[in-house]
Amino acid sequence: MKIILASQSPRRRELLERMGISDFEIIPAQGEESVKRTRTLTPDQLVEELSRHKCAEVMASCPEDLVIAADTMVAVNNRVLGKPGSEEDAARMLTTLSGRLHMVYTGVTVARGGTMITEHEITSVRFRPLTQADIIRYIATGEPMDKAGAYGIQGYGSLLVEGISGDYYNVMGLPVCRLGWMLKRFGVDPLALAAEKELAK
Repeated sequence: MKIILASQSPRRRELLERMGISDFEIIPAQGEESVKRTRTLTPDQLVEELSRHKCAEVMASCPEDLVIAADTMVAVNNRVLGKPGSEEDAARMLTTLSGRLHMVYTGVTVARGGTMITEHEITSVRFRPLTQADIIRYIATGEPMDKAGAYGIQGYGSLLVEGISGDYYNVMGLPVCRLGWMLKRFGVDPLALAAEKELAK
């Protein structure tokens, strides 16, 4: 059995490796992440649906392997902020987040054979008040452009975050603790894999 990560996100790849899972293949889902067709869903329902869609797409070509898929979104008062399409879009998102509490949702789907499990994690994040200069300088780093909500907590975006409540890794795009429990239901124990790796050294 192979383990497949249905994402080309370097952050998700890094987090999976940190969990002790080093032997996996990356097959990113190619389908469009359509919010339009699911706009009646709440953010938690939306990330779950999108993660299921990604997982099912990759699983179709490798049904006997274990597939992990995830989708992360930022929301303010249930208004979803996806990845910015331009620097102006990023500036609008960061202005919206300035000095406010927002929620980060990640839907995770794990599947193998005829079994598919989908769950989600929610983390609350509070930004400090941002000046226009803060926003311009942060966008100039290039970091916001490929991230939901236009920031990355693991990078320069950490300078904008006043505090969080919940799973830090969820904000990076993969709720590690929840995924670990989900994998155990498929017979994959990340702690056991990590222990074996250390003992083999």
